[in-house]
Amino acid sequence: MDVEETDPQEDDQAEPPTYPNMDLAQTVFQLEAATPSELDPLRAQIVEAVRSDKMAPYYEILIAKYGFSSDNALLSELKAANAEELAALKDTLEDAEQNHGETEVLDALFGIASFHARVGDKEEAYTAFDIIVDKPKVSTGKKIDASMAKLRVALFFMDTDTARKLLRSAKKLVEDGGDWDRRNRLKVYEAVFFMIERDFKSAAELLLDGVATFTCTELCSYESFIFYAVLTNVLYLKRPDLKKKIVDGPEVLGVIHLPQLDPLPVLVNGLYECEYAGFFNALVTLNSNLLRDRYIARHARYLIREYRILVYSQYLDAYKSVMLGTMASAFGVGQPFLDQELSRFIATSRLNAKIDKVGGMVITNRPDMKNAQYHTVIKKGDILLNQIQKLARVIDV
Repeated sequence: MDVEETDPQEDDQAEPPTYPNMDLAQTVFQLEAATPSELDPLRAQIVEAVRSDKMAPYYEILIAKYGFSSDNALLSELKAANAEELAALKDTLEDAEQNHGETEVLDALFGIASFHARVGDKEEAYTAFDIIVDKPKVSTGKKIDASMAKLRVALFFMDTDTARKLLRSAKKLVEDGGDWDRRNRLKVYEAVFFMIERDFKSAAELLLDGVATFTCTELCSYESFIFYAVLTNVLYLKRPDLKKKIVDGPEVLGVIHLPQLDPLPVLVNGLYECEYAGFFNALVTLNSNLLRDRYIARHARYLIREYRILVYSQYLDAYKSVMLGTMASAFGVGQPFLDQELSRFIATSRLNAKIDKVGGMVITNRPDMKNAQYHTVIKKGDILLNQIQKLARVIDV
């Protein structure tokens, strides 16, 4: 008797896809930064994804917002498929309500919500997930799942106002009874939102905390997660922590040399090993990569500026004074450029230094911490004495 061969991968089935497709949102965003030669391949890729997931509502958005050519036959086909699928899902829900229990009803409600999320119907998806969260007798875990699924829809459409409200409610649900996995996944959602809002310090802490426990593949790939974690933490970690958690961190080392994470290795090692010319060269490539990321593109200029201030500060900390030409050589830039850069950052109090134009030198001007602490104590003491005097007058009256 013939024995049917089985695919070994069938025994370990991959998790079903989650919606909306965040990779598609990233691809659509790349249209804004694409060169003319990249536009047609990107559009073809997007239309294929729309066809595959039968995204009639989202196709209409692409036509209106991004100038996609309207294929009436395709749009009619997608709408008919959506109507048929939604009718079947509603029949399943009706059957579950009449003939089955709460578990089956909840599964049917998630099916309808996931359908609207998949096809790109934002408002209907919001409503469908709200029905689940507001439904009585639904476990806290399922409410968290529905809230995070709705949050994905908000992030897909960059609806930051809705995302902000959802994060607050989801965090409260997690505090009331979320398990370990849901807590960790919600941290990734929160970190992504912080990046969108330019709170990179808060994002850095959450991202670093999740490096060893990342499971949130429905929001981004592990490679993208490491990219965000390294990108943000380089700005805030002290050298010992940078060495331990990024430069020598096993989870980071496992993926940081992949082509899609270029130029992070040069950036990190350039900062830690004080190879400033390499660091500056890496910033050029990094800037191009940042402009293609939908979460960070609007902050690319800010981030590149903060990286420059970081390495200038690190370099100047080692000297009381240094020749401007020597510093320019170390960074691989021209002396006029460096003069202009340092002048701007010194004028805005981002660098504690001054430039001696006659001598062609940069002189560091480190703040006197003890003197600053003394003045702080005196100021706070004066405030306290004033409050005591006011209180004494009230008591006397």
